[in-house]
Amino acid sequence: MATPEAPPEGQMEREVQEDLMRLDAYRSQFNAALQQHQLLTGSRQEHLRARESLEGVEGAAADAELLLPLGAETYVRGSVDRRAAVLLGVGSGVVVEMERPKVVELLSQRILQIDQAIRDLEGQMTALDERIQILSRRLDQVARANAMGSDVGGD
Repeated sequence: MATPEAPPEGQMEREVQEDLMRLDAYRSQFNAALQQHQLLTGSRQEHLRARESLEGVEGAAADAELLLPLGAETYVRGSVDRRAAVLLGVGSGVVVEMERPKVVELLSQRILQIDQAIRDLEGQMTALDERIQILSRRLDQVARANAMGSDVGGD
């Protein structure tokens, strides 16, 4: 019974180089997905905060004084007219005026969409991680086989 021949050394080296390039590409894709995951998670937190703040305003006393954040840990004292419309950013710097219940509903819908995007992204990240692990194991096996081969003929 014939044993399968090992590929020529030049072909094996080329395959290893291709695997290394593929591994690098997968790792880059994984890192980009990880950054996107962090952005989505941050966006989700902002949407949750906005929805909870709007709901909190509904429960506040009519004459309650609020601290309104301006950014950079800077606030101004104020109050909210519950009858007043809410300004909501809809993208590209466009802001629309809407009734508070509609804004709460839209924020909830956005949170659901972000949650779905996070789940989809996590699925992609899992698939990339599996590919990275498979390639890493294969390259590790080749490296060990080469090390053993050089030990055998090294005398």
